[in-house]
Parts: sequence; structure tokens; C-alpha cells
Amino acid sequence: MTADATPALVEDRQTAAGPRVRRGSAYPRYLAGKVAGALVSLLAVLVTSFFLFRLIPGDPVKTMTGGRQVSEEQLAAYRAEFGLDLPLWRQFTDYCGKALTGDLGTSYQFRAPVVDKITEALPNTLLLTVTAFVLYTALGILLGTRSAWRRGGTGDRVNTGLALTLYSIPSFWLGLLLIIVLSVGIGPIPGMFPTGGMESGGEEGFAHVLDVAHHLVLPVVTLVAVEYGQTLLVTRSALLDEMGSDYLTTARAKGLRDDLVRRRHAVPNALLPTVTLIFINLGRTVAGVILVETVFSWPGLGGLFYQALSVPDLPLVQGLFFVFAAAVIVMNTLADLVYPLLDPRVAR
Repeated sequence: MTADATPALVEDRQTAAGPRVRRGSAYPRYLAGKVAGALVSLLAVLVTSFFLFRLIPGDPVKTMTGGRQVSEEQLAAYRAEFGLDLPLWRQFTDYCGKALTGDLGTSYQFRAPVVDKITEALPNTLLLTVTAFVLYTALGILLGTRSAWRRGGTGDRVNTGLALTLYSIPSFWLGLLLIIVLSVGIGPIPGMFPTGGMESGGEEGFAHVLDVAHHLVLPVVTLVAVEYGQTLLVTRSALLDEMGSDYLTTARAKGLRDDLVRRRHAVPNALLPTVTLIFINLGRTVAGVILVETVFSWPGLGGLFYQALSVPDLPLVQGLFFVFAAAVIVMNTLADLVYPLLDPRVAR
């Protein structure tokens, strides 16, 4: 190496080291910006949830009386008990002040704190959504990878066509269809699964676990069938973009087997957009499980939201709406924070 080349080499090394330093200092700013945006979004959801559900027609106090003859004095007492006699601006400031301290109010119909009702139903929703999420994510990545690697083949056409078809079907319609076919029974097909609920009752120990799993099958199948298609299509598209890259050609030229090239080189790089989708889907599944839980009478947040909306139980509806929106916002923010760790160019 000549002496003239040495300064250029040092300069190149300093230039190469520069972006690393800038990336390290850029990530905290990127992190702060994303967290600040998430907090603003949560505040906007808090405000929206208060005004949005007050557009629902009907008097919640009269609904709570169940159609019984109630005097105006009793109705006025109910309104005073729940703060509905206050001006709207006062109701709003009280709601925001309590919400910032974790108090989402008291349910009209259950006469219990909204946080307690949400906490009670949350584990049931997580059991359903997390089970479905793990299954449809694994299924979508596996089938998406195989479809892309064997693009144009029979398996690719079948997988892609089925994914597009199921992804376009409304979840409540598919749930009702499964109840008719597999719960009620039709023709030679006997009813094999419960029509709804989470348990039959009277079971203990391992028998109770099997009973809950039996009730879990159809709701999970409904969510998996509707949701796996998006993961499959994104994974397939990302892997197809990677398959023409030079590094894959180099790996094959070194004598690596085709399956090793796929698993060790192509798939890890193609999973970058899929990782983002995984976080987004988790939040969206928690928020979008309302219809499935209602169809299968699953005692989770979705069924609770339906009950609250029918009154309308304003504090409970507002609290649940905030939880659903927060799940989406938090998962989107986590995806934004993880993505630069996988691809540092994002945080520049």
C-alpha cells in the first residue's frame, strides 16, 4: 500500500464511522418523537371517546330502568348520581381529570368501576386473541415463504387465492357459518362444538381446561381464517423482492443448498415488513375481536362492549373504546421502535 493511499483510507474509515455515530445519536430523537406522537394520539382518543358516544340516541338513565314506571324525581336522582345533570363541559373536564389518574368512571348498568370490569374481561379476550394471533402469524409466514419460493406453482396459486378469499370474508359471517355447520350440524355433518360461551360449567382441573379449549376452537378458527391471509401476502411479496438480490446468487454460488439459502439468508431479510405487520396485527386483533366475541358469546371485552353499547353505558363504552384504540396505538409505536433495530436506516 502506498503512502498516498493511506490518508484516503483513513478518511474512508472516518466517513464509515460517521454514520454509525449519527445513527446512535439519531435513535433517541427518533424514539422520543414516536413516543410523543403516541401520547398525542392517546389524548386525541380520550377526547374523541367522550364526544363520539354522546351522539348515540337514547337516554341511558331511562334504559337502566328497564321500561318501569319511574318518576321524574327518581330519574333526576339517577342523573345526579352519575353526573349527567352537569353541563357538558363540566362532564368533559371531570372525565379527563379522572382518566389521567386511571379512573374511567363507574358503569351505569353494573354499578362497578369501569377499570374493574375491563380487568375482569381482559384475560378472556387475551386468551382468544393471543391464541389466534400466534396461529395465523405462524401459518401466514410459513405459507407465504413457501408460496414465494415456489412462485407460479399450483401451491402458490392455491395459497394465494384462498388467502385473498378468506381475507375478504367478514368475520361475523364466517363465524355464523361455522356455528351452523359445526355447532348445530347440517346434513351428514354432526354438531361437534358448542354454539357459544367460554365453558359449560361444572368442570374442574384438567377437564375444565379441555372444556375451555373446546369452546375456543371455533372463535380461533374464525380469526385465523380471516387474518392469516394478510401475513401470507406481505411475507410472499417481501420474499419475492429479495429473491433477485445478488447476495442470494453469491450464497448459491458457494454451494449452499436451496433450503439453507432460503432459511438463513432470504427469509430473515424479507421478514422486516412482516415484523411491522405482526405488531400492528396484534393491536388490531384485540380491537377487532368485537364481532367474533359477540357471535360466539365469548365473555371478553368485545361482548362487554356490545352490552355497554346497547344501553348505552357511556363510561363503559368510553373506557373500552379507549382500550381498543390504545392497543392499536401502542402496538404501532412498538413496531416503529423495533424497526430501526432491524434496519438502522429508518432512524436516520
